[in-house]
Amino acid sequence: MKTTMNKVELNGYVGTEPEMQTTKTGSKVMRITLATHESFKRKTGEWVSNTTWHNVVLWNKVAEMANEFLKKGSRVTLRGKLINREYTDKFGIKRTISEVVAGEFALNVAA
Repeated sequence: MKTTMNKVELNGYVGTEPEMQTTKTGSKVMRITLATHESFKRKTGEWVSNTTWHNVVLWNKVAEMANEFLKKGSRVTLRGKLINREYTDKFGIKRTISEVVAGEFALNVAA
């Protein structure tokens, strides 16, 4: 059997103030959004910019460390895995969301 891999690395800016919560079982969980940006030049010579927003979840010790250092606007590199999960919204509609579960992070500071 061949091995497969689910690995994500993002380098971007925290778009929302980190939101730390404690689950009913006592686990810490932090949710943020992360903006990544890319630009490219069309054949016409026109530059196009594209920003992608990512939902990010950090758990337990990683969440506690992130709570000390991350804030809206922080530039950060995150590493983790991509998950898809289902939930039912407040109107009873079943939704699917993609999230990056980050197992590590590093602040990017200008030299």
